[in-house]
Amino acid sequence: MKLQKLPIGIQTFSKIREENYIYIDKTKEILELTKNYSYVFLSRPRRFGKSLFLDTLEELFSGNKALFKGLYIDDKYDFEKYPVIKISWAGDLQTLEGVKERAFDVFRENQEKLQIDCNTTSSPSSCFDALIKEAYKKHNQQVVILIDEYDKPILDVIEDEKQAKIHREFIKGLYSIIKENDKYIRFVFLTGVSKFSKSSIFSGLNMLTDISLNKKFGDICGYSQNDIETSFKPYLVDVDLDKFKRWYNGYNFLKSAMYNPFDVLQFIGNDFSFENYWFATGTPTFLIKLIEKNNYFLPKLSDLTVGKQLLDSFDISNIDLEVILYQSGYLTIDKVQTTMFESLEYKLKIPNIEVKQSLYDVIIKELYKNSEYLTLRKTNIYKSLLSADMQSFESSLKAIFASIPYNNYTKNRLQNYEGFYASVVYVYLQSLGLDIIGEDVTNKGRIDLTIKLANAIYILEFKVGTVNALAQIKEKNYHHKYLQENKDIYLIGINFDEEEKNISSFAWEKFIK
Repeated sequence: MKLQKLPIGIQTFSKIREENYIYIDKTKEILELTKNYSYVFLSRPRRFGKSLFLDTLEELFSGNKALFKGLYIDDKYDFEKYPVIKISWAGDLQTLEGVKERAFDVFRENQEKLQIDCNTTSSPSSCFDALIKEAYKKHNQQVVILIDEYDKPILDVIEDEKQAKIHREFIKGLYSIIKENDKYIRFVFLTGVSKFSKSSIFSGLNMLTDISLNKKFGDICGYSQNDIETSFKPYLVDVDLDKFKRWYNGYNFLKSAMYNPFDVLQFIGNDFSFENYWFATGTPTFLIKLIEKNNYFLPKLSDLTVGKQLLDSFDISNIDLEVILYQSGYLTIDKVQTTMFESLEYKLKIPNIEVKQSLYDVIIKELYKNSEYLTLRKTNIYKSLLSADMQSFESSLKAIFASIPYNNYTKNRLQNYEGFYASVVYVYLQSLGLDIIGEDVTNKGRIDLTIKLANAIYILEFKVGTVNALAQIKEKNYHHKYLQENKDIYLIGINFDEEEKNISSFAWEKFIK
């Protein structure tokens, strides 16, 4: 049987359908959207299929029924034709002038497509307003508006708070034109990575329905495990599917556990090599700077719980690391919990091996500026833990801290707090793909780090100064939490000297039952 072609890098629905590329049918969700919603917002990480979904909507509302033959929606929709305005924020958006120029270009492209002339160039907002009205008048039909990556003008300059605010106010005004023209509009769909608070962007679109965490639309973008085991099964004949799942599955939008489609297609197209395909397309340098700036305690990422309100907000003036990590795809939902006050909380996790290893590798490389050293030390640490060689483990940790450039301490005064040292050890261990719990809760307090291997558990406590770290573990019986696991348990207390910026004391015991 001849396999369909893989749509690597293709976001055009018509090309996929006409040239026999494999397509995972999302038209059941499209039918639900078009029947029951008018103004919709969807947040998903980058390269998750948002642009293809938007293009599919454009073909649907353009009445191109032939493209949908054999799909779920084929015999369930009337394919009435509407004028479609599509906005995509490509190009150089570093300045307000660049954003305005791109807006004018987009509106000119839409005028040509719809065969209308707005006769106004005074401002992008007035051009947009005229475009909607003229499209309605010309085609005697309500307008459909599709906006891809609505937040790109802001995210492209997010490190410059002043410039980001300027761009925010511009697109806020631009999008407010939509509400003013409600009577001319049939359907609006916006996609993006980040969910800005309604007060900052969407105050002019308070009728917008956010389906990002609506269970009905949890699988609206991406590939499910069922897709892998059915549609993609012929492509993955000799692949270890359990390993494949651990590497690339794990994104959760409250329905199926999802794969990023970019990973799946690249994996098959690159001879089934386990690489960091998605992560490599957009190294999160801004996140690294945010971590450094705020001295963020990285072990928190292994056991993080937030409220729904936090996931729904993004504030330029007060960027929360957990929010941006979640919305950009470096964290995902692990489980939903109900609090004693009947409100919802979301336990977050890193979705898979690709993101875990890649994210922490980037953090370490930023810390040391030396990838060769990174690989060497990771190997030594891994071997020492597998063999319970405490002397080698201590030597490797000391070598790590000795190699951190001096100015990484002086510019942040990092040596003065225990969280920095715990974070350094944590990112190294996480980049190995080990099972690590940061701030591990017990009935007597929180363990700084717990390492869980197949045959052993390591409990680590960190202190700056002379307080006996090992004594604290024993005094609070942190290890009792793991007595039922029938594994060797090692208690490790590590003290750091803020002058030497390294380990001053490394004490350990093997717990004997």
